[in-house]
Amino acid sequence: MHTFLRLHHGVSRFDKQIDHIAGSLLVLAIRLFVGWQFFKAGLVKVGDWSATLSLFRDEYHVPVLPPEFAAAMGAGGELLLPLLLAVGLFSRPATIGLFVVNLMAVISYPQLFMFECPAAINDHFYWGLLLLVIAAFGPGRASLDAMLKSPSGKV
Repeated sequence: MHTFLRLHHGVSRFDKQIDHIAGSLLVLAIRLFVGWQFFKAGLVKVGDWSATLSLFRDEYHVPVLPPEFAAAMGAGGELLLPLLLAVGLFSRPATIGLFVVNLMAVISYPQLFMFECPAAINDHFYWGLLLLVIAAFGPGRASLDAMLKSPSGKV
């Protein structure tokens, strides 16, 4: 019986380690996936800045902010925050920032709700949900945040 309990304890500890690693890899995958979606959008914005400014002046209706400032903030956020998210540095603030960028996209472009294909608005809902997962549970062990938090510097 004693051998069984020791074996069971070893298996239980192994299961917890596997769960922890799998959870960290899942959060890393979420961070990379969502970050990549925003980073691509930022590249498009800076790739044709005059078109971006035109969109922010004529199509997007960002509340309170002047269109030029909103375009710069949007593009900057879509380029910088995903990089922080990918490496897991300042992960929660980066996640909240991207959540706000995502929310502003939905609020400022109401045509998303009018498209025949619901994928356009659904993508924003999925990204928002995934960002909330990272905000709630953190960036996982595969992040600079975890490494900096660890007293030994090891994750």
